[in-house]
Amino acid sequence: MLRSVLTKTLYDQRRAFPAWVVGLALLVAMYVAIWPSVRDQPSMNQFLDEMPEAFRALFAMSGADMSTPVGYIEIELLSFMGPLLLLIYAVGTGAAAVAGEEERGTLDQLLVTPLSRGRILTEKFGALAVGTVALSAVMGLALLGEGILADMDLPVGNVAAAMTHLALLALVFGALAFAIGAVTGRPALSRSVPAVAAILAYVLNGLGPVVSWLAPWQRYSPFYQYAGHDPLRHGFSFAAASVSLLTIAVLLGVALVGFAQRDVVR
Repeated sequence: MLRSVLTKTLYDQRRAFPAWVVGLALLVAMYVAIWPSVRDQPSMNQFLDEMPEAFRALFAMSGADMSTPVGYIEIELLSFMGPLLLLIYAVGTGAAAVAGEEERGTLDQLLVTPLSRGRILTEKFGALAVGTVALSAVMGLALLGEGILADMDLPVGNVAAAMTHLALLALVFGALAFAIGAVTGRPALSRSVPAVAAILAYVLNGLGPVVSWLAPWQRYSPFYQYAGHDPLRHGFSFAAASVSLLTIAVLLGVALVGFAQRDVVR
């Protein structure tokens, strides 16, 4: 008997999720292993300074110094690769939560149980949130644990803050995929729209400081809420987190309302 949609959804990831954990730990290990060879190379900062301003804005966090552990991790991991991987997981999981099950014909098995549609969706999203937060925690713990081996003096509190904001960023786009899937039942649309939205949001945040007509819109990008206050250097931002949480709550509300109005039983 189905006792918990949340635990069943997590159980269904029992093969893929460990691969995500190992992959993230190995990715962090790779960056940590490279750090000693980068640390004493002033030419790396010179290389960044010589990059075109627009390119530097997109792929290097403002003011980051490659010769410091914080600046190195910001540029190499947190500016692009870390968010990319977490977004792939969150968007893929969000799209599969409802639209994927509907496409496979397994959603009907949930809907004929005594569980309400609202509870099914809430627990489905809960599983998405648990997985996303867990992967962010894995990345943070790998940074701290593996960083010790390479003498990377990373502030524990700020690493936790950066991972929290990274999880919230991924959950914003995961919630968008989840909502589109719940409202339309189309997995392809649930994946493609958040992917395009993430690219546009990334470009908006990156080019906002160097393109005058984009500057007023930069603060509306989820990537600005993620990195605009530089959490690895300055810690947790309640204001940025509040905006992200509100966005997630609105998208979850859209999913609940839209799914409640659909006839999905075949």
